[in-house]
Amino acid sequence: MIDRLRQIIRDVPDFPKPGIVFKDITTLLAEPETFKRAIDLLAERYSDKGIDKVIGVESRGFIFGPAVAYLIGAGFVPVRKPGKLPAETISIEYELEYGTDTLEMHRDALKPGEKVIIIDDLIATGGTAAAVAEMVGNLGAELVEMAFLIELTFLEPRKKLEGLPVFTIIKF
Repeated sequence: MIDRLRQIIRDVPDFPKPGIVFKDITTLLAEPETFKRAIDLLAERYSDKGIDKVIGVESRGFIFGPAVAYLIGAGFVPVRKPGKLPAETISIEYELEYGTDTLEMHRDALKPGEKVIIIDDLIATGGTAAAVAEMVGNLGAELVEMAFLIELTFLEPRKKLEGLPVFTIIKF
């Protein structure tokens, strides 16, 4: 099944800018059996880990995170770009390959000691994941693992995540 998941993900050259080959998961999402299997692979991994909250990173983490949270009986916490969450937030600015970005989470989204996982569709350089992990720590929650459908190994994301638990299903 992992080979099928790998095959169905479409490469889109020169998106969002020249020289980048975008890994498009919409083809996987459109096929019910592969979409279901991708969610099941993630949920099976965490079904007996006592996870309290699943964190999904805007925007494709909002596709996988709530489905996994539902299946394992956990809450869901969205991490968003600035100005999108209505209550008091904490924020973190982090470095990208070409500039900086900021993410926010509701200040009351996590309680100290809660067991959480971070889910997103893809990990490239690791900067976003590292920033979200830092917010989890700042709120006193326990990061059990970060899970991704796709890892772009040639960008060496685990260098930025050294010492942090990372799981990926498909490596390119």
